[in-house]
Amino acid sequence: MTDKELFLDIYTKNITREGADKLLEFLEKKSDFFTAPASTRYHNAYEGGLLRHSLNVYECLVQYLARERVKDTYKLNVSDETAAVVALLHDVCKVNFYAVSYRNAKNEQTGQWEKVPYYTINDTLPYGHGEKSVYMVSGFIRLSREEAMAIRWHMGFSGIEDKNTIGRALEKYPLAFALSVADMEASYFLEGGDE
Repeated sequence: MTDKELFLDIYTKNITREGADKLLEFLEKKSDFFTAPASTRYHNAYEGGLLRHSLNVYECLVQYLARERVKDTYKLNVSDETAAVVALLHDVCKVNFYAVSYRNAKNEQTGQWEKVPYYTINDTLPYGHGEKSVYMVSGFIRLSREEAMAIRWHMGFSGIEDKNTIGRALEKYPLAFALSVADMEASYFLEGGDE
């Protein structure tokens, strides 16, 4: 199964609320979600990297939420739909965000200079990161407060906001903390965050 087929399978089986079909249509026909990178040079900076990252975060989140200690301590009983919504859509802010440009690089084998492609940022909707994803997703489907907060604060303490504000958000909304953990695990352990 390809990454796109896997995404579509998880999405269509789990996300059934009103507007989900329109959001999926947007992702497939009016965005580069399935081909965009997840970053310009860090984790998954390749074609299809955003899709792979979203699937990795989903897998990490589902495994995290299945832990008995998480269920008992935080009373997190997250529906399959909510898990799919927050994990698969947390980085929707990155659609139509990257552009391909070219630079000269020396070919190590031939010693010749060649034009090579690389990703640059072309942010046509400068609205932050997590809040931009919430804004975009909310244009299609209704998010619960817990879902909106999870997507908004998925960067956790690696975000640029005041650390006290982040801490309060993660404490008040355990799903936000869980998604942050899943995002970090995917980015740094599965995808090699600083490569």
